[in-house]
Amino acid sequence: MIFYFSGTGNSRWAARQIAALTGDEAVDIVGMNQAPDLAGQGQVGLVFPVYAWGAPEPVLAFAKGLRTGGAFTFAVCTCGEEAGNATKKLAKFFPLDSSYSLVMPNNYLLGKADVDSESAALAKLDAARAAIERLAGEVARRERVYRVEEGSMAALKSGVINWGFNRFARTVKPFHTTDACIGCGLCARDCPAKVIAMKDGRPVWSDGCFQCLRCINACPAAAIQYGGDTAGKGRYTLEGLLKEQK
Repeated sequence: MIFYFSGTGNSRWAARQIAALTGDEAVDIVGMNQAPDLAGQGQVGLVFPVYAWGAPEPVLAFAKGLRTGGAFTFAVCTCGEEAGNATKKLAKFFPLDSSYSLVMPNNYLLGKADVDSESAALAKLDAARAAIERLAGEVARRERVYRVEEGSMAALKSGVINWGFNRFARTVKPFHTTDACIGCGLCARDCPAKVIAMKDGRPVWSDGCFQCLRCINACPAAAIQYGGDTAGKGRYTLEGLLKEQK
């Protein structure tokens, strides 16, 4: 069984691709109230995006409750470029036989970052397909592989910087909407952290945000902003990219 957490669709797509190639099932961990019974499973995989060179909070919490019963275990972390020690830190809670990083189109809009151009995003997606075919074969053959692009100063990034991200950078105070908001409620409905509520036709955020940025990227009116960081920048979801490709 392959479990995934996804903000804007990258990890969901990757998990489903791997599942299709290995004859497995991809399951979203959002909304799961308890760890599933994995008795009889030949393999157990986790697919997730990298946030500040670490696994997202819900992925770590979910992994701590998993009991694999001797199944072959693997993790695939999706990232814009490098993953740091994200899978090594995850392995402290969920021992891994194999670990991979998978470069996918960028969806991070804070600071100086912006989404990739359509051509760059499609090129990354093509490369990801080839990488998934390779890793799916290795998983099917139960090969022990560590193919993670850690980048420079991985310990620092996945340690101090990741701690700072989780401690200080996940504030919801900068979230706001512009007059372009149409009050559709999509952001509240689809928030994986369930921290968005609609009030007087507008979204309001409460503490506990994962910083997946799904609300910003998936807003059909591009009305959600985060301070001054996201104004004038592009928006990205994998579903939107694939629609444009068609």
